[in-house]
Amino acid sequence: MDLEWWAWAGFGALVVALLVVDLLLFGRGREEISFRRALVWSIVWTVLGFAFALVLWAWQGRVAAEEYTAGFLIEKSLSIDNLFVFALIFAFFAVPPASQRRVLFWGIAGAIVLRGIFIAAGAVLLDTFHYSIYLFGAILIVTGIRMARHQTAEIHPERNPALKVLGRLVPTTTRYDGDRLFVLENGRRLGTPLLAALVLVATFDVVFAVDSIPAIFAVTRESFIVYAANAFSLLGLAALYFVLANMLGRFRYLNVGLAVVLVFVGVKMTISDLYKIPVYLSLAVIVLTLAAAIVASLLRPVRVTNTTHGADAGRASPEATHSA
Repeated sequence: MDLEWWAWAGFGALVVALLVVDLLLFGRGREEISFRRALVWSIVWTVLGFAFALVLWAWQGRVAAEEYTAGFLIEKSLSIDNLFVFALIFAFFAVPPASQRRVLFWGIAGAIVLRGIFIAAGAVLLDTFHYSIYLFGAILIVTGIRMARHQTAEIHPERNPALKVLGRLVPTTTRYDGDRLFVLENGRRLGTPLLAALVLVATFDVVFAVDSIPAIFAVTRESFIVYAANAFSLLGLAALYFVLANMLGRFRYLNVGLAVVLVFVGVKMTISDLYKIPVYLSLAVIVLTLAAAIVASLLRPVRVTNTTHGADAGRASPEATHSA
């Protein structure tokens, strides 16, 4: 799929426009986000994400639409897993619910830019060094096995190197001032805890990309499809967070489902020179695996504490970790 520059420019403009809509309509105001409002917006973004597959079908054909749909499902599912970490970050800094959406918005905007850079680098790497396909596949398989065995790195915000660097560069305060990232105290410009939370959200998204980018390259090598699936999976992530914030820990089998998917796509990438698994079969495996994990989680829920309020919230959930 060799697209003209105008196609990339047009899609980029679309993403920027959708981000503006998200900021102005969902992210405005100081009132706390209600579950109903977040649910409606989350559904809207998800429908838009799936609807883009129809655009690709009409534009580039059925295979492109199938590849995008499989990639979108993988990225959307991994983004749900990432929300565990965001909940822990917000709990650690006791970020007020009304301010959490701003952090999520700017974190998502930065993630879309970073993913574009990683995707371009990954595409060049795969085109230049074919053996890197085995490296990507191995990363996914190992990550999936670790996830299934719960051998994931615990998140300790206070130990994060980026936060330590921030502390050296920018003096900080423990005082919040609405949605401001900086405040003036005694004539000094200080960073608020909201700035620290934003830095952590951004740095952890770099870690998340280690899983997500190789995973979707196992489904398709088309950079446009890879980027489109990433962009649409990230759009509306703030709304999804407020839908799931109080019940993230109840998805007790989500990590198992994601582990199976990661191992599957890792194997698919590793054996691609010997046998290419059809896209429709990959899509079926991904949908059935994630559906089974979600249904099993709903049938056997666990009781968890609220992850959006208080410094200790979210720490009771063993799944509030992510592979690093």
